[in-house]
Formats: sequence, C-alpha cells, structure tokens
Amino acid sequence: MNLLETPIEYLKGVGPNRGDLLRKELNIHKYGDLIHLFPNRYIDRTRYFKINQLQNNNSEVQIIGKIIHIKTVEQKRGKRLVATFIDDTGEMELVWFQGHKWIRESLKLNEVYVIFGKVTQFGSTFNMAHPEMEVLAEHKASLRSAMQPVYPSTEKLANKGISNRVINKLMQQLFIETHVLFSETLPNYLLDELKLLSKKEALFNIHFPKNQDLLSKAQFRLKFEELFFIQLQLITKNLIRKHKIKGLPFKTIGENFTNFYNHHLPFDLTNAQKRVIKEIRNDLGSNAQMNRLLQGDVGSGKTIVALLCMLMAKDNGFQSCLMAPTEILATQHYIGLTELAKNLNINIQILTGSTKTKERKVIHEALENGSLDILIGTHALLEDKVVFKNLGLAIIDEQHRFGVEQRSKLWKKGSQDNEGATIPPHILVMTATPIPRTLAMSLYGDLDISVIDELPAGRKPIQTVHRYDSNRLKVWRFLKDEIAKGRQVYIVYPLIQESEKMDYKDLMDGYESISRDFPLPQYSISIVHGQMKPADKEEEMRRFAAGKTNIMVATTVIEVGVNVPNASVMVIESAERFGLSQLHQLRGRVGRGAEQSYCILMTGFKLSEDSKIRMETMVRTNDGFEISEVDLKLRGPGDIMGKQQSGVLNLQIADIVKDKEILQLARHKAIQLLKEDAAMEKPVHEALRKAFIEVSKKKNIWNYIS
Repeated sequence: MNLLETPIEYLKGVGPNRGDLLRKELNIHKYGDLIHLFPNRYIDRTRYFKINQLQNNNSEVQIIGKIIHIKTVEQKRGKRLVATFIDDTGEMELVWFQGHKWIRESLKLNEVYVIFGKVTQFGSTFNMAHPEMEVLAEHKASLRSAMQPVYPSTEKLANKGISNRVINKLMQQLFIETHVLFSETLPNYLLDELKLLSKKEALFNIHFPKNQDLLSKAQFRLKFEELFFIQLQLITKNLIRKHKIKGLPFKTIGENFTNFYNHHLPFDLTNAQKRVIKEIRNDLGSNAQMNRLLQGDVGSGKTIVALLCMLMAKDNGFQSCLMAPTEILATQHYIGLTELAKNLNINIQILTGSTKTKERKVIHEALENGSLDILIGTHALLEDKVVFKNLGLAIIDEQHRFGVEQRSKLWKKGSQDNEGATIPPHILVMTATPIPRTLAMSLYGDLDISVIDELPAGRKPIQTVHRYDSNRLKVWRFLKDEIAKGRQVYIVYPLIQESEKMDYKDLMDGYESISRDFPLPQYSISIVHGQMKPADKEEEMRRFAAGKTNIMVATTVIEVGVNVPNASVMVIESAERFGLSQLHQLRGRVGRGAEQSYCILMTGFKLSEDSKIRMETMVRTNDGFEISEVDLKLRGPGDIMGKQQSGVLNLQIADIVKDKEILQLARHKAIQLLKEDAAMEKPVHEALRKAFIEVSKKKNIWNYIS
C-alpha cells in the first residue's frame, strides 16, 4: 500500500481523537492530505534580536539567552509566573498566566534557550507572554527552518491544543516517515525547460524553507503543477468531446440563412460578429457537438448572431430553443427575434411560467409535430412535458444563473439517431457578463470561446461621471435639459434582499422627491419594483418604452431586459452599494440609440477604498473585460461565479487572480503536450499519466455540465 494513503491517526503524535478533529476541521483523512496542507504565510526566523534592540511595535522576535530567576506573583484573579531572562545586553521578563506547575518544572535555570513570541513594554521593561521555547542545541538540530510556516487553523483546533506548533511537529514526523516517497509527476523535459524544483524538493521547501528564494521556487513549482493538471483535464475533456460525442451535422447553409443574411439584416454586421458566425458555422458543420461560449458586452449584437445560428438549424431540419433566466429577458428576446424574423416564414413561440394552459397545449403539440421552429423561454423549457421533435441547437443566455441539473436536462432533450441513442443538441452559451480571461481559462477551459469585442457602428461610447449627493440640483437640471430634447431617463435604486424593506422605503422616498422636482403635467414618471404584480410591471415598462413617460424609477429589475433606444441617461442612486459588473450591466441599458448617452453614479461622501476603485473604474472605461478584471481582483473568483459554482475552484495553493501568468504558462504547456501526445502514452509521460489518472479520480472539477 502507498504510505501516503495511510489514515492520519496512525501518524506518531496524532491518534484517534486528534485524527477525528483533523478530519472534521481541515478535511485531512490521510498522510497525503496533510502533506498538501500548505502554509498561509511564513514568519521569518532568520534573525535573532538582542534585548537592547527590542522596540515596542508588537512584532514577533526571537532571542537567545537564559533564565536566571523564576517567581510567582499574586494578582487580582489568580497568579502569574514570571521569569527573568537575560542575554549579554540586558534583561527582560517572560510571563505565563496558565500551566504554572508544568512550566515551572520544565524550565531550567542557566540553560541557553531560544525564545520566540510577541514583545510588549511595561515602563522600561520588555516582556513576552507564553513564549515558544527551545533549548539552543535542539533548535539547531530540528527541521524547523528559518522561515516558519503558519498553517490554516480553526477555533476548535486551537481550543483542543492543536496549535501551529503541533501541526509543525506532525509535519516533521510525516517527512521523517515518508521523505523518500514523493514520486515525480511532471516529465523531466518540463522540469529542465522551466527550471522547476523536483516534487520532493518543492514539498520539503514549502513546509521547511531554508530561505525566501527556495520558498519562492517551491511555490512556483506547486502552483504550476496544480494549474497544469486542471488544464490537462479541461483540454482533454474538450478533445474527447470532439472525438467521442457525436454532434448533429448541419451540412447546408440554406434558404433561410442566405435570404436573411442578404436581404433582411437591419444593419451591417461588425467584423467581430462575422468572425464569430464563421467560428460557429465551422463547429456546426463538423461532426462533433458544438460547445461554445459567446461573450459580448451589452449591446454588442449577440441576438442577431443567435438568430443566424437558429436559421442554420432550421435549414438543416432542426428546431432550436433559447433559454433565459428571467421572464423579462425571455420576453425581450422574443420581441427582438420576432421583429428581426418578421419577413421570414418562421414559427417562433415563447413559453414561461405565466403562459396560459391553453397556449401551452398548442405549443407542446407544435413542438412535437415539428411545426414550431424556435422556442424561447425560461426554466419552463426544462419541464418533462416539453418534448421536441428534433432539437438541434440550444442557446443559453446568462448561463451562470442556471444550476447544473437544469443544464443537463436541456442536454437530454436532443434528437434520436437511428439506433435510438440521444444525440445532444449543439450548445451555445451567451453572456453579457464579460468573464476575465483567467477565469474563462479555468472555468470554461473546456468550452471554445468566441468574443464579440466591438460595438455596432454609429454607437457613441457612454459618458460616465461620479457625483456626490450634494450635487443633486445640478444633476436634476441636466436631466431636465435632456428631457427637453425629447430623451428619457432611468433612475435606479439598489435592491438587496436583506434590507428589502429599507430599500423599498428609499425607493418610495426617492419617487416622492422626484415627483416633486418633476411635476405633472410637464413630466410623467413610471415606477417599477419587485413588489408589483408582473402585469403592472409589464404595463409600466411598456408605457416607458412607448415614450409615454419621461422617467423610469426602478429597482434593479431593469438590469437585464428593457431596450429603449430613446433613453439616454442612467442615474444610479447609492452606486457604492452595487458591484462593478452590476453597474456595468445597468449602464448598458442606455446608449442603445445614436444619441450621446450618459451614466451618472450618485454616492454619499463616505466611500470605502473598494467603492472608490469601483467608481474610478466605471468613469475611466467602458470596456467590460477590463471592468471584469478589476472586479475579479476586488471580489475574488468565488463571488463572481455566484453560489452554484464558487466551489469549482477549490485550489490548494494557486490563486487564479494573483497567479495569472502561471495559469497562462500551464495552459500553454498543457496544449503543447496534448498536441504531441494526446493519450500521454510516450515513455517520458508515464509518471504524468499515472498522476493524471489519480488526480482525475480525486479532483472532480466537472461538477457542472457546460
């Protein structure tokens, strides 16, 4: 048996009770798990201080000296043990508040000790409470190195006496028992080319680094390895899918596509749109199932790309569906697509939670007999009753809002081949939330990615400004000028679940003061918030879209969905309470027409550092990708992906924000290796292949079907 598989309680110094705690608190089940418990930080113990060099700055220091006197001092509650500690430059006190008897017995007068701890000053005397102590001879002989690791811990472990020092001792014991067992996982040519430490050296130096240089090399090696194996998995998965998962071949570019492309395009496509359509056409024409992520900023023209793909499906005798996370968004897609396809002979329907039973029946029948070409909807598309005759293409909008099971249901609604097996539909995932490159490489590394990175011609960049509440009168004057030019305005208030009542009050107070400043009959105002009935919301939105009202006061319901080209100003109240990607999404609601549009971020004066960075970023750039990079730095990967997917990247040592360069290098090397030896069968890859199989068993990063 591999020694690293040994249950942790068998390690000398652990035993059943501690073993149980380590399992529950740190998920350490066996020797191998403990080896991979990496330190959070290190304390530099390369320096020894003299007593006359000490300063009252609360830092941790180590000193060599000896104890010349020990006494017990009475205090209000209990006693304290005080020892006088000297070196050749002066004296200080060591203090213990607990464990007197045991400590008193273990201390030897005039023995040379190395002490370590935080120093505080009382009057002219320095003291150190509960110091770590080691006899100098032992200190020199121990594995404990100059850079002292600090391991992750929990309150429970600390309370039960499993301190950092204990974990350090267990780690030493583990290395004594297993030091020869760390077999190399990476091929020699990679180690040479990248000048990487061996696996054995890296693991030793991450736990017991002799100096900063060796520590950095160990960290680089282990981070590279972790990211390299993730990339190997993602890319292998992509290759397997292309070879194994049959796709429905869309062989022809037929009448519907060419007719629309040549005669009914409402505007010239941008080069980016043309490039993306070409990429998708190549996928659909190959015999493999397409799995593509289409990223395009708000207003970049993803809908028209989606329609062209659906027309390709129709030309090849297949149905398509488009699934959106909310009813508002589904409705907007429906309106947009019906408008675009009005001159084509195509049957498009919408299915949401509020579709009437009678209409549902008609839709279900048309789907099953194949007379329905395109179905747009919300989660309602996933119901078992929804059966397609031959689903060839599924488009998912803003996919991070859908859970795993939901997507796999859609996957199973594909067509049957001659043997009766289900062929999954081609999948196109669309998002207007730009995903930073690093995150895309790790989370969607198995998807092919297309990016629409230019806006349609004639669109002017939105001007964004940040104003404090004290400038409100000026802002209102500006709104009146815009309305006088015939434009419309959004004023958005935050809505955060925990404080819904408070937010509702803010919204209503805001609405009342806006009504006073923009009185009838000269101005007319719409209001939309979460507590209204869907029908009332729709009506208010419709009035605004039709230009019957000048101002739309709303909570973030409008973040996705309403398309009003005539609206040219977006005012975001309490902008500091929004995340960057939300601010960017909201800003994208204006700037849909040819006129100059504006986004005004209103905040109070008191702003946290993060809020300041968010406001500056919004004012500085309109580029969604740049904004998403800043967002990733501020919030970290877990938050950006939302709850369903934050567990995807439980990395042990790498950090995809800070280690962006290492991630890119790892991906590059993984692609190179798989191009030359996809099955990792060459003798030089033997160790790598073994390790890859092991990692694939353990690390299931496929907890979502893309």
